[in-house]
Amino acid sequence: MKRSITSILVVLLVFGVSASGQKRNITEKDLFDFVWVGDPQISPDGTRVAFVKVTVNAAKTNYDTSIWLVSTDGGEPRRITSGNRDSNPRWSPDGQFMTFQRAGETPGPASAPQLFMMSMAGGDSWAYTSLPRGAGGAAWSPDGKWIVFGSSANPDDLAKQGKPADPSVRESDVRVITRAVYRSDSGGYIDSTRPGHIWVVEAPKSSEQKVTPKQLTKGQFNEGGAVWSKDSSKIYFVTNRDPEPYYQLPNTQIYSVDVAGGDPELLTKVPMGIGLMNLSPDGKRFAFTTSANGEPVRSYSQPDLWVMDVEKNAQPKNLTKEFDFDVGAGLTGDQAAPRAGGGTGPIWTADGRGIIERFAKEGRTNLAVFDSSTGVISNLTTGDHAIMSFKASADSNRIAYVRSTPTIVGDLYVMERNGTAKQLTKLNDALFSKLALTEPDDVWYQSFDGKRVQTWVQKPANFDPKEKYPLILNIHGGPHAAYGYVFSHEFQWMAAKGYVVVYPNPRGSTSYGQDFGNIIQYKYPGDDHKDLMFAVDEVIKRGYIDTKKLGITGGSGGGVLTNHAVTQTDRFAAAVSQRDISDWANWWYTADFTQFQPAWFKGAPFEDVEGFRERSAITHVAKIKTPMMFILGEADWRTPPAAGGEELFRALKYRKIPTVMVRFPNESHELSRSGQPWHRIERLQHIVGWFDKWLIGEKKPEYEVSR
Repeated sequence: MKRSITSILVVLLVFGVSASGQKRNITEKDLFDFVWVGDPQISPDGTRVAFVKVTVNAAKTNYDTSIWLVSTDGGEPRRITSGNRDSNPRWSPDGQFMTFQRAGETPGPASAPQLFMMSMAGGDSWAYTSLPRGAGGAAWSPDGKWIVFGSSANPDDLAKQGKPADPSVRESDVRVITRAVYRSDSGGYIDSTRPGHIWVVEAPKSSEQKVTPKQLTKGQFNEGGAVWSKDSSKIYFVTNRDPEPYYQLPNTQIYSVDVAGGDPELLTKVPMGIGLMNLSPDGKRFAFTTSANGEPVRSYSQPDLWVMDVEKNAQPKNLTKEFDFDVGAGLTGDQAAPRAGGGTGPIWTADGRGIIERFAKEGRTNLAVFDSSTGVISNLTTGDHAIMSFKASADSNRIAYVRSTPTIVGDLYVMERNGTAKQLTKLNDALFSKLALTEPDDVWYQSFDGKRVQTWVQKPANFDPKEKYPLILNIHGGPHAAYGYVFSHEFQWMAAKGYVVVYPNPRGSTSYGQDFGNIIQYKYPGDDHKDLMFAVDEVIKRGYIDTKKLGITGGSGGGVLTNHAVTQTDRFAAAVSQRDISDWANWWYTADFTQFQPAWFKGAPFEDVEGFRERSAITHVAKIKTPMMFILGEADWRTPPAAGGEELFRALKYRKIPTVMVRFPNESHELSRSGQPWHRIERLQHIVGWFDKWLIGEKKPEYEVSR
């Protein structure tokens, strides 16, 4: 039976291709079909790459993670683990085994991640830890006999494990708080009775081999960043044994502990915060990236590459002091792989003469080799893109990395040290081949004081310079962060809806040098607002913007600047402030981290009274005439709602200024990047819905006061 022309057209539209073969606009719900690549791990011999594939789960309430394998010669990737919460693959030194982490699919202690092992020759994987509170961060010893990992299980947890609960015993749910930092965004309340400690376990080579994990460190302090000595006899780790470190500038203690056990030995104290370290091939030097403490204290301290001898009381050497860009840093986007885990850190070349690391420069992140003695840089990659993560083979001649661009979410590549690169995955090609995505314009302009500032302009796919378009100014958070050449679903979708999206890197942004980043200290928000207005003016000068249809939005620090902007100007027809701060004093008292150091303000709210008052949007609320929407995560402890949108919403309601508050239950500050998929979609719908109402004139009854 012949199919009608109408039915054929329906099929074509369902699959995203018009009858004429034209591509369609991206939609907010395309996020449900995105595939993310995370945590690439190249095999020691450089012939295969394991990676974490992340997809939206069937219920669209979370993300599934699985481990896949692809040959560096090319070919189709194949799945090698069966769980839906598998991550953190790590090769054994001989490439014959892989350990990974698997978590349960339902919330709660029973779903805590455990360590699993699999033979790369084939067969089922098996669990080799079963600790209460779970296990993670596994790293093989160089001889392949041991695995170090971290766990927060405490003696009480271990004593109760496997025993039935006593119904007559009630555990109190009352919290006695003694520290200024007592909760963390995305993590909730901090349990100081369960710090993370260093554990070790013999690496099992079969499911029949029963092994028993052994705790190497104990006490009330968190320890991490475990690194093996070259002879596999000891483990180096980092910690801070100050119970209230916020009273001091960042500092780190580096210890070593024998794999056989015993008391850890203090190696050195470093007046900086250190996370991931890597050991040189000869075992004599550490490499890491971190920011030096400023004297006087700075708002922004540029990250550098450091090396340090492995010996008592050694102090680090800054290799990139003269390199005025951010080493080890990335860009701000909304499509990094959620739930993929992993971490990179600097990687030594096999001869110890170089250190491979990424760096951010003017809205791009690329890979380079830095001379391990002089810091002289040799680029490995160039281009308008962002290197999200990377890993090198044992001989450092092959590097696997994930690359993102404004039109590519992120795919896996492998590169030879001579610069020859090959794409190994094309996981979003089937979807993206149907979408009319556009590259942004890269625009540099002079601000009010002559400083050169960079912005990007995302235009609709069918852009006509003779037409007039509504404009959305989209401001990044941080404030010390940077937009750039990385995929942003939000910008692409806004453009697809007919808006020109302008997203600048005003002063205070990273990737432009130490001075550009730190210049906003004690003046945030302030001159950065002027940079943003000059960006809007620069695009308006090009003749295709309807100046009566300007919108402004931003999240976190971008929410701060959105609030500030509408107290300074009435030029915007609508504003959407996301995860914002409107009252700096309220935020200082309630956020999940402290500002006990004079980084943004000159003191506490009761010391720098005028600074906190003058820079708070709530102080100037009487000046706001712009219709405002506030998007808030109810579990956001980085910018608690009561210190932000809640205050302005109530004040604007009092003044009868059109305003709406949209609250997302159970969502943290990471709503836009790794929140529940449905919530991420609804967030986008509300942002653009508000602009559609006030800039385009669409009817939006959901934003009217209910009768």
